[in-house]
Amino acid sequence: MGILAVLLQVAAAFLPWVYIESKELILTGLDTTGTNYGKPSYLHILFAAFFLLFTLIPRLWAKRVNLLVVALNLAWALRNFFMVSSCQGGECPVKKAGLFLSLLASVLMLLSALFPDMRLPAEKKD
Repeated sequence: MGILAVLLQVAAAFLPWVYIESKELILTGLDTTGTNYGKPSYLHILFAAFFLLFTLIPRLWAKRVNLLVVALNLAWALRNFFMVSSCQGGECPVKKAGLFLSLLASVLMLLSALFPDMRLPAEKKD
């Protein structure tokens, strides 16, 4: 589930996030030309890469660090959701699918990190 969430996160970066009618702009996670939002999906892609790396490492410390990574990713997704879709100057942008998919992928990554598939070594009997 985690790997599919990473793929969804990367795909959501290229999909339309909002449409601003007055300026006739369609914003994606990587193309926010005409606004001051920067490129919010670059950080999502970086978090997704770290998440994938720590998911594939079969160590307890990697799973713990992964919780930090996905928590930061979810916080960034919530920040993007509220920042990019907020009303400014009396005009509210129309939310598109990419914004919701980015948030969904972040939640799926969090769920995947909370329940890792990890085998613990068997206890030795003395």
